Amino acid sequence: MKRTVSIIAAALFLMPAITYAQVAITAVPFLQIEPDSRGAGMGNTGVAIADNASALFWNPAGLAFQKGNNQASITHSNWLANFNVSDLFYDYVVGKYYVEGIGTFGAHLTYLNLGEQVETDETSPEPISRFQSYEVALGGSYGYQVSKNFGVGTSLRLIYSSLASGTSIAAQKVNPGSSVAVDLSFLYKTDTFSLGGRDARFSFGSNLSNLGPGIQYTDNAQKDPLPTVLRFGWSFDLDLDDEGINRITVANDISKIMARTDKFEVQSGDSTVIETKAVGPIEALYKSWSSFERFDGQNTVEVGLMQQFMIGAGIEYWYADQFALRGGYYFEDPQNGDREYITFGAGIRYSFLGVDFSYIKTLEEDHPLANTLRFSLLIDF
Repeated sequence: MKRTVSIIAAALFLMPAITYAQVAITAVPFLQIEPDSRGAGMGNTGVAIADNASALFWNPAGLAFQKGNNQASITHSNWLANFNVSDLFYDYVVGKYYVEGIGTFGAHLTYLNLGEQVETDETSPEPISRFQSYEVALGGSYGYQVSKNFGVGTSLRLIYSSLASGTSIAAQKVNPGSSVAVDLSFLYKTDTFSLGGRDARFSFGSNLSNLGPGIQYTDNAQKDPLPTVLRFGWSFDLDLDDEGINRITVANDISKIMARTDKFEVQSGDSTVIETKAVGPIEALYKSWSSFERFDGQNTVEVGLMQQFMIGAGIEYWYADQFALRGGYYFEDPQNGDREYITFGAGIRYSFLGVDFSYIKTLEEDHPLANTLRFSLLIDF
């Protein structure tokens, strides 16, 4: 008697479009969810800004320049709110602490709750069992300032994914998947310079995140690669008056999934079956710079190199470092995720507290990410 497992919430998460291209070949895509409302409100940018505790996600090297106050932050979002699924949510908790003469340390906890699932038999809709699906990552980061203008950073995280633990698929017991990943990053900040009689600053950074071995859920299954992402970008900051009360920041991030799978033939009786195998994480770093083929449900489609880049751009306005307005735009090629939306956000700072929120306005009706709200609370101490 064959059993099937219904993991509806996980399937929904994996389809910001009908097909997902590169993301579809990776496991634990929750690691790619942008955690802080500030960056999310600016079109998913942050690798060259990275000036608060959420630098752990965007660019750990940003910690190197954060030598003042220590900070903690929590972000909450009802994920895929457009589907009105109450038990599908995302939480991110992060903190940073500066040690004089050593550097800035950080820690984070990421949790995606995928809700209750039902195991059924293919011959009957009656539930066999019910179980909870969730994914979690716990990590630490470190940033060190090499020079006045240049910093480096790294992160180490443990990943645990429990999608259908305790059930069976094709006579194979489903186990929780686990792995470990590292981030490697840098950030360069110019000295303040004059532009049109106003103070200006420019930054450039890059982060290679989630580099590590693949993850598997059954004993004889091939490992799926982690969502290794190469992100690089710049930001430009300009004071609009002599006192710096009014200030704008413009930022641009470009990112790319650094994962690949190879096809190989397996003899099964009298027939030959084509199977796939994840390329190792180091090998994928150079194999990912070529086109790849994917099946879109009807045809095999080739995705070129330029189609694989994901682009985010955003702008932020601050008044007296107390109130902020944000906007942005995010784009993926239709053959490589097909997510396209504009973002809005705002922030308030008062004393040791800060609150940010962001909102996604998709350009496609009934998109899974439509009306996604994120709220972040920051505490300085």
